[in-house]
Amino acid sequence: MRSLFKNDDWMALWIGLAVVVLALFTMVNVDLLGFAVKTNIWLDLGKAFEPVSKNYAGLPGVLSIVLSYLFLLVIMSLGAVALNLNLKKFAVSFTIIFWLSYACWVIGNVAYIAATPDVALYKSVPWTLRLTGEAGFVVALLGGLIVGNFFPRFADYLKEGIKPEWYIRTAIVILGASLGVQAAGALGLATEVMFRGLAAIIEAYLIYWALVYLVARKFFKFSREWAAPLAAGISICGVSAAIAVGGAIRARPIVPIMVSSLVVIFAVVELLILPFLAQTFLFQEPMVAGAWMGLAVKTDGAATASGAVADSLIRARALAEQGVNYKEGWILMATTTVKTFIDVFIGVWAFVLALVWANVIDKEKGEKVRAIEIWERFPKFVIGYVITFVLFLVLAVNSPSLLNQAKIATAESNIFRVLFFVMTFFTLGVMSNFKKLWQEGIGKLALVYVLSLFGFIIWIGLFISYLFFNGVKPPLA
Repeated sequence: MRSLFKNDDWMALWIGLAVVVLALFTMVNVDLLGFAVKTNIWLDLGKAFEPVSKNYAGLPGVLSIVLSYLFLLVIMSLGAVALNLNLKKFAVSFTIIFWLSYACWVIGNVAYIAATPDVALYKSVPWTLRLTGEAGFVVALLGGLIVGNFFPRFADYLKEGIKPEWYIRTAIVILGASLGVQAAGALGLATEVMFRGLAAIIEAYLIYWALVYLVARKFFKFSREWAAPLAAGISICGVSAAIAVGGAIRARPIVPIMVSSLVVIFAVVELLILPFLAQTFLFQEPMVAGAWMGLAVKTDGAATASGAVADSLIRARALAEQGVNYKEGWILMATTTVKTFIDVFIGVWAFVLALVWANVIDKEKGEKVRAIEIWERFPKFVIGYVITFVLFLVLAVNSPSLLNQAKIATAESNIFRVLFFVMTFFTLGVMSNFKKLWQEGIGKLALVYVLSLFGFIIWIGLFISYLFFNGVKPPLA
């Protein structure tokens, strides 16, 4: 039994499941996590924070932040005790990391940085970078890099709480619940769109992963340790996929760190470019444009924002030039449906690669790989991801009346997923030394990413989107 609590892989599974189970109580009208702080895109700092649940509407935003911090401090401290960490040092370090990370997240949600055309505040500012709230991840990464490179003593003081792999693995377990609800919602929407989306991502992913892996290995001479997480990061869901695959093949922590950083940066670049290309060239094929956003943009937030922007831009042009008034949301639905199915592949691919690495890549000549070794290699947090995904999918599909309550539950648990994500990026930055990153080859890694993304990923995604969604139109308003 002690082995079930001996490392942060297992601990991520238990803490992630605990958060999801507590959120489930909303389905029996007991709101345990409704105090969690929802961070809005803001101009007035006083309006940036509010509790995620209407049941806590009277709770001041600042108190909501404090309660969210205390909740995480308690559950993570319990995990720290199980992992034999120094509890006092961990609690102090975690406290500093939480508040610095959250400050970065708030900065990233300033309207001048984050507002996109689908956000109400977009028209309230004279200019905006249109980076979505996910800009907070980039700010957190930059903040962590500043601490790690210019304040080494302070970074060393925080070392007990610098656990990016623990944070991201916990976040991925929680992510499964949200994706389960999204998948259930897709089942109740358009069967044709769902089927086409599933077929499209299977074909796209098998092409994407193989091509990126080949480019990284053959032309840039990266080791398998680098090529596999990079291919997964570009092919599936970016950060989550890179971390999961890195764990499955036992890559060094620096590998998914660098890949994750590139994923976030380039997702922002795609968000700024692709919706406007879609408006220019695909306004007569709106569902192709929506699916393209889901296949090409590599983080959930940036992909959804891209789909929402494309939805607005294409509907406006179709109305102005063709007199066709499409119903709002269907182009975005194509994006989210495709992206959801892509995310589901995280656990599947991590399992496949764990088997391949144990039986082929890392197998000594003449050695017989024991089943227990495959189990030991398999990332346990993926089990938690699958459990939460299947649990919410089955609940919502078998009891459609519970779908709205399930959405409320996952909205509350998702707050903590985001907080774990932003702490991941901050601590990744603290761990990363510019000189070491350069020596490890981040420049060459970025070149592979640019070549793969803009050389063929985007265009293969466009071709497959056209192949499966050509001629499919949204209903008229």
